[in-house]
Amino acid sequence: MAGLWEGKNPLAERLRPRNLDEVVGQEHLLGPNGPLRALIEAGLSVPLIFWGPPGTGKTTVGRIIAQKFGAKFVQKSAALATVSEVREALESSRELWLRTGNRDLLFLDELHRWNRAQQDVLLSFLEEGAIYFIGATTENPSFVLRSALLSRAQLFVFEPLAVEELRVLLRRALEDPRGYGGQVRLTPQAEEVLLRQADGDARRLLNALETAVEAWGFGEIDLPRLRQALGRKGLHYDRAGEEHYNLISALHKSVRNSDVDAALYWLVRMLEAGEDPRYIARRLIRMASEDVGLADPWALVQAVAAAQAVEYLGLPEAELALAQAAVYLALAPKSNALYRAQEAARRDVLETENEPVPLHLRNPVTQTMKKLGYGQGYQYAHDLPEGIAPMPCLPENLQGREYFQPTARGWEGKIREKLREIREKIRGEKG
Repeated sequence: MAGLWEGKNPLAERLRPRNLDEVVGQEHLLGPNGPLRALIEAGLSVPLIFWGPPGTGKTTVGRIIAQKFGAKFVQKSAALATVSEVREALESSRELWLRTGNRDLLFLDELHRWNRAQQDVLLSFLEEGAIYFIGATTENPSFVLRSALLSRAQLFVFEPLAVEELRVLLRRALEDPRGYGGQVRLTPQAEEVLLRQADGDARRLLNALETAVEAWGFGEIDLPRLRQALGRKGLHYDRAGEEHYNLISALHKSVRNSDVDAALYWLVRMLEAGEDPRYIARRLIRMASEDVGLADPWALVQAVAAAQAVEYLGLPEAELALAQAAVYLALAPKSNALYRAQEAARRDVLETENEPVPLHLRNPVTQTMKKLGYGQGYQYAHDLPEGIAPMPCLPENLQGREYFQPTARGWEGKIREKLREIREKIRGEKG
């Protein structure tokens, strides 16, 4: 079908809010007591950083601020614009400011794309107030922005829109003359799917609705037509960004908490978003040792086997092996005793005197070594009835340290009693 709105702006652009009262969502920033609303209405012109996922209104609010301040809205993307192009915009505003007292508003989108050296170009202009500035980013500013830039700007966090907020926006799109003016209807099932697939992104919602209308025209759109028009859902993910770490953290903590269903959900979400299965396999191996350990020694075997399956089969065949490992780890008895033991040993290595290896543990390879006492007092464990010699093997200053403290869960319950007996024999104590 030919475009119904040929020659007109996209739906998201036609419905762009013209003032703060038309903005849907971000109540914590733009509501009656919102700090960003107060800043705008007071006419304060401090540099701003907007951090939040796509489609949450960052650019829209920037346009409204420019209109409120009577400033020209200059939009650049750090992914596309060169430093020279941005510097030109900055210097143009400075010239205007010195000549008339007015300033442009530079909205620099995807600010995280610039490295710290590139961000330096902004500092002097922001320091002198030669331009209104808003930097927008979908990445955590603490990781991607210079501290000097953050110290000069006020940070505001934009949240994904809730389903009910998206519903308000959808009603506006369907009924407002700037949208479809009542000529398009969605069945309740289609509406719910559309709202939930938007994932809190207003632009994604409106683009999806526009795609469906372009495909089927005016009238009613039911769920089968909606799905046919939209195809496969695209997932927000950045394998090098914060979302990558958020999702693997969610998987790890779900496994640790024995939540099988959550572990499967986060695993599938990562795979569907395009995460490298080898990375997931490596992290499952880590979970097997860190959170299960010797409470179930087979956990590590399962995780390593899943990693091998990834190497042998690739995707999609190895997806089930990863799922099997994740479920096994989630169901396994949990213990971080091994992790705590390693950390305790590391602290002693780093924070205490590194005494020489005790003489009885040294191998007397030469006659000179034997004369120096190497190997003296060493007892060969296999020659003893129980296979354990009453012979401490730690340095003198660490005698008596007990790093590994097994829990009562799973196999560690059996290991704990055995370990108590071993330690008594090493100390020469009677059981």
